[in-house]
Amino acid sequence: MDNIALASPEIFLLTATCAVLVVGLFVDAERQIVYWLSQVTLIVTLLLSFAQIGSEAATAFNGAYEFDAMSVTLKNWILVVGIGVFLYSRDYLTGRRIARGEYYVLALFAVGGMMIMVSAQNMLTVYLGLELLALSQYAMVALLRDDGQASEAAMKYFVLGALASGMLLYGMSMIYGATGSLDLGTIRDVLAASDFGRDPGAIGNATALTNGTDPRTIGARFGLVFIIVGIAFKLGAVPFHMWVPDVYEGAPTSVAMFISTAPKLAAFAMLIRLLVDGLEVLNNDWQQMLAILSALSMVVGNLVAIAQTNIKRMLAYSTISHVGFLLMGIVGAGPDGYSASMFYAITYAFTTLAAFGVLLALSRGGHEAVTLDDLAGLARRNTLLAVVMLLAMISLAGVPPLVGFYAKLVVLQSAIGAGYAWLAIVGVFMSVVGAFYYLRVVKLAFFDEPVDDAPEIETAGDVSAGLAANGLAMLVLGVFPGLIMAACIAAFG
Repeated sequence: MDNIALASPEIFLLTATCAVLVVGLFVDAERQIVYWLSQVTLIVTLLLSFAQIGSEAATAFNGAYEFDAMSVTLKNWILVVGIGVFLYSRDYLTGRRIARGEYYVLALFAVGGMMIMVSAQNMLTVYLGLELLALSQYAMVALLRDDGQASEAAMKYFVLGALASGMLLYGMSMIYGATGSLDLGTIRDVLAASDFGRDPGAIGNATALTNGTDPRTIGARFGLVFIIVGIAFKLGAVPFHMWVPDVYEGAPTSVAMFISTAPKLAAFAMLIRLLVDGLEVLNNDWQQMLAILSALSMVVGNLVAIAQTNIKRMLAYSTISHVGFLLMGIVGAGPDGYSASMFYAITYAFTTLAAFGVLLALSRGGHEAVTLDDLAGLARRNTLLAVVMLLAMISLAGVPPLVGFYAKLVVLQSAIGAGYAWLAIVGVFMSVVGAFYYLRVVKLAFFDEPVDDAPEIETAGDVSAGLAANGLAMLVLGVFPGLIMAACIAAFG
């Protein structure tokens, strides 16, 4: 019963998702019953998860499930972002006749996979959550079956995702061969022990581990390399980013919004579980690898984004650059860096949610907002949408007083504190470069004339309220970042 109590949010979510799947077979998609059932599912799951705040850390299911401050905070935000995704996507899906139960069911299963990843304390549990998320996303990208671009994007995503999953599995198998366990706590203890070299089944004593003289230690480090590759692909870090722009451009905008927001929180959790909870002893190795990935992601993401005229491809390369900042906090390899990176992931998720929400509001009547010119004169067509896009772009650029400024500040501080001043310098310089294409969007929305006398844009009342709350959150949390930062610090305290 203790196991069921700890995992009650996940159990309810997956059970309710199965019910939504059955209901979706017998109701008309135009009535939006599946939409409302899906929203109720997320809201009830959020209430169950929110009720767990303040509970003591514990494990369940023979140590495969970890309940702690980090997991409950990330789950709450994943669910909040999921509710926003469904809200902003409703009219878009209805207008394109893809508001079938499949979209909502796949998204709910993906959310379930994310929640499993967040609480995973065993490599098999990590992989279970990851594949539940990934397989759902592959299908979501291909929901527009008659769209050749969407099908091509889904195929690329599936092939490259399968390759990355294989590498991740291979890395896990090498770690298992070196330590004899898939439990992350056991792996950490085995690697940190100082006298288990007397045991023929262990990988060597502390000296052998440090010097890398034990061949099984070399195997553990090779396993770490493959795990880093798998994580980097899921995050979309350079040079494993090739799927990101194609998927963002080819997928329906509502699916691109889903992929760009909540899954980044789950990928951050997977990174923490594997590298910190399990392989922290090898931090000297993964710090250097993550530092290189961080620098490359910031440079490539920002420089290539400047040349984009497709708004979704621009946001894709923007995502790549922000992954670089997220990794910068992990490079710090300490509680301050981890909490800064967690704060960055959370704020990036709901900031990007707002930007895509505006694009979905613009994509009406069969028209798809795909180019930067579609944003021209937005302030004259819908003031609320223009203001929300302004706040999102300024926050992503890292301009005060928006929350993105504080998020970048704390990760830069953590990198400097860890001795990676050169990485912080790259981050500052790339932030200045990135401000160009973010402010270009602001210029189009407020200072250019609408293209072809575009009509005013009307949004549903609940969508307008959601966007307004989203924009207000970016401003309020920028002025009072402690509202979120306190929970992030407590997660690693």
